[in-house]
This record gives sequence, structure tokens and C-alpha cells, in this order.
Amino acid sequence: QVQLVESGGGLVQAGGSLRLSCAASGRTFSSYAMGWFRQAPGKEREFVAAIIWSLGSTYYADAVKGRFTISRDNAKKTVYLQMNSLNSEDTAVYYCAAASNRLSGSYLLFRLQSYDYWGQGTQVTVSS
Repeated sequence: QVQLVESGGGLVQAGGSLRLSCAASGRTFSSYAMGWFRQAPGKEREFVAAIIWSLGSTYYADAVKGRFTISRDNAKKTVYLQMNSLNSEDTAVYYCAAASNRLSGSYLLFRLQSYDYWGQGTQVTVSS
């Protein structure tokens, strides 16, 4: 069993920054990729960013490209999401997710169904 625990959410003013963390644990944690998703009230959960553990390759949704950065610390089994230039549209619950198996194409990283494990989510609220 894999556990993912997010932290770092909170209230921030528009234009500000936050850094989210996702710590992975479990008897044997090994995943192909880690992703961040978010869900705003009344909306579907959407892809934000992903990183492949072994390669460090990163992928971003167009809405956050250039503002958000995903990174990982292999030794700590932790993934980060640095969020800069936040605006009200970034307000959502942010979820960390792990994809256990290698994916046949990078486009699959953008899909919720590719991920096997999910964290409980952390709230990010951006005030204007």
C-alpha cells in the first residue's frame, strides 16, 4: 500500500507563491511518475503537472506553464509543486497522485485514470 500526503496549501494573495509537497510512503514505494491535479468547486478534477521519477522529465497543463514547477527529491520520496504568480483561477483542492506502471505515451500522464494512488488533497485559496 502506498500513502501520499500533501502539505503546503493555504491562503495567498493574487500574485503570490506557494509550494506544495507530497510525501510518499509505503512498504515498497516505487512509481513510474507522480502527478499533481486540482479540483475547483463545481468543476472536474484536472491535470496540473507531472514528473517521471527516473528521468526527471516534466509536463504541464497550459494553464500553469511558466508559473508552476514540479520537482522531486528521490531520497525523500517527495514531490514538490512550486506555484508562482497565483491568481483566483488557481483556487482549488490540489491532489498528488502516483502512477505505478510505466506508461506507453507521455500523453497518458495527463489522464486521471493513469494514476493508482491519490493523496487526500490540500486546499489552495487565492484571494484577489
